[in-house]
Amino acid sequence: MKTLKDATKENHEKAEKMPFNMRMFSGQLTEDQYLLHLVQQLEIFKAIETKGLPSNALSRIEATQKDIDELLAKGNASKTILISTQNYVDYINTLTENDVLPHVYLNYLALMFGGKIMKTKVPSTGKMYDFKHRKEAMLSVRTVQKDEWADEVNRAYGYIIAILDELHKETS
Repeated sequence: MKTLKDATKENHEKAEKMPFNMRMFSGQLTEDQYLLHLVQQLEIFKAIETKGLPSNALSRIEATQKDIDELLAKGNASKTILISTQNYVDYINTLTENDVLPHVYLNYLALMFGGKIMKTKVPSTGKMYDFKHRKEAMLSVRTVQKDEWADEVNRAYGYIIAILDELHKETS
């Protein structure tokens, strides 16, 4: 059996190479474009965190809302939830607390690993990427992580890739 990382590598690389992500990684997003991204992230975090997290140190709702409020205070317009994001949230809402764990793995570890770099590239203070208890947060996911999650993590990547595609279409 492949490791979780190996079994999801192809989708991980595909997500990283999505045009919207490439623009974000290179610091090319405007405040308004990044705000649209944050609104999508917040909806995903709300759906996941309603189910429960392995540790409260993972919670991203408050930090993401602070980033959104910062950009709104600068005069950026409030944004709506994209269809692809709503589809993902609807799917998450069908899951149990245990079944949502692969989605925690994907959505939260990505912020921890790429967050230090990403924070320097986004047009806000990047509070979403700040984990006060980073080690505890990471360990809480690693402790429950299973290679058997591969199919569900790849399903989650499908939703994330669709969101990134829609973000690109909305902001190009």
